[in-house]
Amino acid sequence: MTVRAPIPPFTHETAVQKVRLAEDGWNSRDPHKVSLAYTPDSWWRNRSTFVTGRSEIVELLTEKWTRELDYRLIKELWAHGDDRIAVRFAYEWHDHDGQWFRSYGNENWEFDADGLMHHRHASINDVPIAESERKFFWDSTGPRPHDHPGLSELGL
Repeated sequence: MTVRAPIPPFTHETAVQKVRLAEDGWNSRDPHKVSLAYTPDSWWRNRSTFVTGRSEIVELLTEKWTRELDYRLIKELWAHGDDRIAVRFAYEWHDHDGQWFRSYGNENWEFDADGLMHHRHASINDVPIAESERKFFWDSTGPRPHDHPGLSELGL
């Protein structure tokens, strides 16, 4: 059995911690590593795509990060309950032609007793931006530094 702390029931502090851990995982852009935060039979709605299970999660994320280059993500806690967390997020990336985008969205997460996510609902919109409009600056191979502003501080 795998336990992925923090586990439900969530307090404000543990929900914030869970959100930052998720952000750090996604910023690794390692589909296999990210998939381990989800139950083996996890169910996702990601935009208009529906996937079930870790292998489909890995496939979706592999395709995503093949298209979305230099991906950098910031997540922020919106609300939480005992075993649920809602976040808002934004991420920046560019395509193979060099066009930059900022993608905005909301996610609703539901966790099992061991802290693994078993449901994820994500709504996402992409907005083309000029490279000069970028706001997320850190080494794209790692997590967001703790001194880098979050979404609220950036006015997003």
